[in-house]
Amino acid sequence: MHNDPWYQDGLRFQCVQCGSCCTGAPGYVWVNRAEIEALAAAIRLDVEEFRRRYVRKVGIRNSLIEFPNGDCVFFHPESRSCQVYQDRPRQCRTWPFWSSNLTTPAAWEEMCERCPGGNRGRLVPLRAIRVRLDVLNV
Repeated sequence: MHNDPWYQDGLRFQCVQCGSCCTGAPGYVWVNRAEIEALAAAIRLDVEEFRRRYVRKVGIRNSLIEFPNGDCVFFHPESRSCQVYQDRPRQCRTWPFWSSNLTTPAAWEEMCERCPGGNRGRLVPLRAIRVRLDVLNV
């Protein structure tokens, strides 16, 4: 039986740091306790203050808050950069290798229409894609 995914030969992706994945329609940037602690330390806040300022509860989960336009609270609009890049959450680290982008070739192409880094740059092998998929299911 052959269970290799459609992207078995890998996919090309090179982040161009355009900020498109950090902006746009409202959504969620899921964070766990360790990520909240790392982000709080990165911006020199205690964890409770960080939670008050930057985290919202969604059911039993935690998400970073957003600006009213849907942009991530840590996205700097003038420099078009992430203010916590070194400590960014798993969800951000694993983009665009989310299960929702890998369901079909059409789903990947749709992501590429929004993300200029898709289908360019170095080939990311299947093993590396699977590692990212195992980190977080988005």
